[in-house]
Amino acid sequence: MASSGYVQAVVLLLALQLVCVGAADADHETGTVIPAESRPCVDCHAFEFMQRALQDLKKTAFNLDARTETLVLRAERRALCDCMPTNSLR
Repeated sequence: MASSGYVQAVVLLLALQLVCVGAADADHETGTVIPAESRPCVDCHAFEFMQRALQDLKKTAFNLDARTETLVLRAERRALCDCMPTNSLR
């Protein structure tokens, strides 16, 4: 008879545990739902990232273009210096 009471107590505790775990999961799910209207759009973030990357590329291209132009002018000047006296270039 004592083991019958023990089995009933174990079954009761298991049932109680299942009810408590189910209630905890239900509370957890409702607390994490964020309406779609308030969530940022993934495509919008990707678009903003691509815009910033494009701006960075434009700046880099401009800097490289300016640097290339400076180096070309310097090379042309050196070529002229080889042909002409240095005081005639100024």
